[in-house]
Amino acid sequence: MAGGAGSTGAAGSATLTPAAIPASVSAATTAASAAAPTAVTAPTPVLRTALRRLGRLLPTPVGTPFTFCYALVLIATTVFADLGNQTTVSLLLRGSSTDVAHLAQTPLLVLFASTLWVAGGLLSPYALGFLLVLTALERRIGGLRTAAVFLLGHVLATLATELPVAVAVAVGHLPEASLHRLDYGISFGLMASTGALAGLLRPWLRWAVLGGVGAMLLSDLVEFSDPLTNWGHPLSLLIGVAAWPLVRAWSRDGGLGRASRRAPLNSPQVPGRDPDPSARGPRSA
Repeated sequence: MAGGAGSTGAAGSATLTPAAIPASVSAATTAASAAAPTAVTAPTPVLRTALRRLGRLLPTPVGTPFTFCYALVLIATTVFADLGNQTTVSLLLRGSSTDVAHLAQTPLLVLFASTLWVAGGLLSPYALGFLLVLTALERRIGGLRTAAVFLLGHVLATLATELPVAVAVAVGHLPEASLHRLDYGISFGLMASTGALAGLLRPWLRWAVLGGVGAMLLSDLVEFSDPLTNWGHPLSLLIGVAAWPLVRAWSRDGGLGRASRRAPLNSPQVPGRDPDPSARGPRSA
């Protein structure tokens, strides 16, 4: 009987032990699963903020319509230049060239058409710079004013580099073939936009941008592989820098305009209610 009782007790304890283990494991699993969502969802606001800031670096159809639409045009022309009939592409590029001969015959047409092509394709540094610089500039001064800065640099730098060629050919210092030199692209307008944008940045970032771009242009001047372009780039950058008073006035005007649309400064306040914090003017960039 004692042995029977002992075996029964042992059997009883053996029966209880397997039931106790799954219960503890289940409790631990439940606790771990309850704590897991907290670890996953905690960084979400930080990630969302980072993605929002990263998204502001690129053009959008609502926030920066000029840069967005212009980028679509450049993508289309670049894809056509890579995949289209090369004879047709060559004819279009030649017809878009801002060489002396075309400037004398159809100046407005070629000054506009030459801005529709990216020299070097979509993987060139100018393509990436276009997206970043024009997006940042348009967010500060608006689309029409960004287009004005871009065209100002493109037109003035083009004329400043091509007119000396015409004079040099006329006096016999250059061959007549120089009148038909192929010249197109967005680089002059991009450099002018970069110079203008620098005037709207914080001082440390302003001089970092100008120093980095200036070093790149100086390196190109030392190589001097394409004299007209190598001189045109620093000239267009200086055109953008010369526009600082204008773009800064545009930036202030744009900021005040947005603030006044949100809450007129002279609007009456309801007694006992705090003024709308959104009516405060934005901080300068």
